[in-house]
Amino acid sequence: MSFFLGIDTSNYTTSAAVYDIGSGGMLNRKTPLPVRPGEKGIRQNDAVFLHTLALPELTADSFRQYPSGMAAIGVSSRPRDVEGSYMPCFLAGVNSASCIASALAVPLYSFSHQAGHIAAALYSAGKLSLVNEKFIAFHVSGGTTEALLVEPERDTVFTVKIIGKTNDLNAGQAVDRVGAMLGLPFPAGTALEELALRSAAAGKAKPAVENGNASFSGLENLCAKMMKKGAAKEDVAGFCLEYISAALEKMVLAALKSYGPLPLVFSGGVMSNRIIRKRITGNFEGALFAEPDYSKDNAAGVAVLAGIRHTRYDRGT
Repeated sequence: MSFFLGIDTSNYTTSAAVYDIGSGGMLNRKTPLPVRPGEKGIRQNDAVFLHTLALPELTADSFRQYPSGMAAIGVSSRPRDVEGSYMPCFLAGVNSASCIASALAVPLYSFSHQAGHIAAALYSAGKLSLVNEKFIAFHVSGGTTEALLVEPERDTVFTVKIIGKTNDLNAGQAVDRVGAMLGLPFPAGTALEELALRSAAAGKAKPAVENGNASFSGLENLCAKMMKKGAAKEDVAGFCLEYISAALEKMVLAALKSYGPLPLVFSGGVMSNRIIRKRITGNFEGALFAEPDYSKDNAAGVAVLAGIRHTRYDRGT
């Protein structure tokens, strides 16, 4: 049997995926959690409740598509692979995954949400072979903005070390705050991108990046000043994404300077933005990006990691 079920319950998306390690095929299903109009997020207790409601149908759909069962189950149990990393929303996924694994009498493998993002990027870029090499990954979202040194490891598939980060706001938080300022729905990423694409203003952003670490708190103030001066919403949105793009570019340069010309892999919801992606790919040849559906929160990477982890031990490799 070559099918592996992955489950991920992030703060804004319930997801389940089935990875066929034999063919490389993927069934990727996800449901965004509803955010009430006017609110800028979801409380953790509400997220746990909403994940609990959504998971039965998503997992049932997985077994309808693959009725022969699963070789193992993978689940994201924590945000990142650092001590003390914890969010209650992941408990919903862990509980469901534990029950399914027990009922099927198959192994359960636990990974971080961040590791899942990295694996999903490698899968969608057709570069899963990089799990056997050292590379630099960027995980950029509403909850994380980090440059990471990724190295192969047998038990966990790979290890992750932070080599650059934000000093304050995450890039996705900055996007949502500027989006709220412009009257856009939460989360604001897609709407802000569409607005920015209509801007003809030239970018003049000078982001605050020092020693590979970025600061995004000043971006909100700069955009507020632009609005007070009468700047068009399109130009404010364009400046916001130009600032983030320039900051990430500086972070990449710092990482390459410290660790050499390693492969670059980009994941996380912010990296699905076409403006940011164009800037990075234009300046760093060979940079790998997750496809948009695999950039945002999903369980595909966790399913892939479960497949690789299980196969290594099954084959004794």
